[in-house]
Amino acid sequence: MNVRRRRISGIAVTAATALGLGTLSACSSDSSAAGNTDKFDVVASFYPMEYLAEQIGGDHVNVTTLTEPGQEPHDLELSAKQTAQMGEADAVLYLKSLQPAVDEAIAQSDVKTKIDAASLTKLEDHGNVEHDHDHGGEEHADEHAEEEHAEGGEQALDPHVWLDPVKYAEIAQGVAESFEKADPDHADDYRKNAEALAKKLAGLNTAYKDGLAKTDTKVFFTNHAAFGYLAERYGLTQEAINGLDPESEPSPARIKELQQEAKADGVTTVFYETLVSDKTAKTLAKDAGLKTDVLDPLEGITDKSKGEDYVGVMEANLKALETALGAK
Repeated sequence: MNVRRRRISGIAVTAATALGLGTLSACSSDSSAAGNTDKFDVVASFYPMEYLAEQIGGDHVNVTTLTEPGQEPHDLELSAKQTAQMGEADAVLYLKSLQPAVDEAIAQSDVKTKIDAASLTKLEDHGNVEHDHDHGGEEHADEHAEEEHAEGGEQALDPHVWLDPVKYAEIAQGVAESFEKADPDHADDYRKNAEALAKKLAGLNTAYKDGLAKTDTKVFFTNHAAFGYLAERYGLTQEAINGLDPESEPSPARIKELQQEAKADGVTTVFYETLVSDKTAKTLAKDAGLKTDVLDPLEGITDKSKGEDYVGVMEANLKALETALGAK
């Protein structure tokens, strides 16, 4: 069995969600502008980058985010206002390949400090559901071929690195170094904050290693394949219902295949997430006699999130995995 991932989903984001840079972090100023404050102004592409900027920057940064709470980040489209304001920031922190619209805007932006989180750790190829299962027929194969062509013939690497605390810590260290270089007056504080964050992430990693060391099964089902790095880190196997579109209905052949695998591997639970429909997961769960629960890919924090921040949600994810996998 291969660990799988999803490409950019097909969920449409309406123009109404492109509302400007929007909600500020808890440590940011009252201004809604991305730049021109008396602090180090950072634009973050989506929540995991926002969290890093807040934790490392502390009181010295004004953080704004391009992706509103509850907005599916893969499909983000930027308004003209957002694109213009990005150029006024001191730094932009993003994860290249996750949000094509952001990548394009940053490439055309004059912002001085561009921090690509993907360059601060090693991205991996966790495969694609269409390669591993021909349950979609020729239509899926053609659709996949078109995507491959659009990406220059190369399969995209899995961008979901923030769900592995170890890789996230590597990114945090690189972000801190970039902040220190761009804003040397506060370099000592950035370094201290990064060290404090590193301890939090190390504690999270230890909790996952200990909590998932002995389980009844190592296999878990997800609505979309965001958890490849997490699965690899802790010796688990992720099975995604749909790699391409988390809201599409799985084929009867795929349902049957997963039913058989659930029995063979002792799978008890189908996980879904908070930012997309749970319809697919519940369809499989009903047909296979399985439970459902939330495994949050942490692409955004909302009032539905089982935690107030990255660490809180990751702790909730660990509890969900421990229960589903039968941790000892």
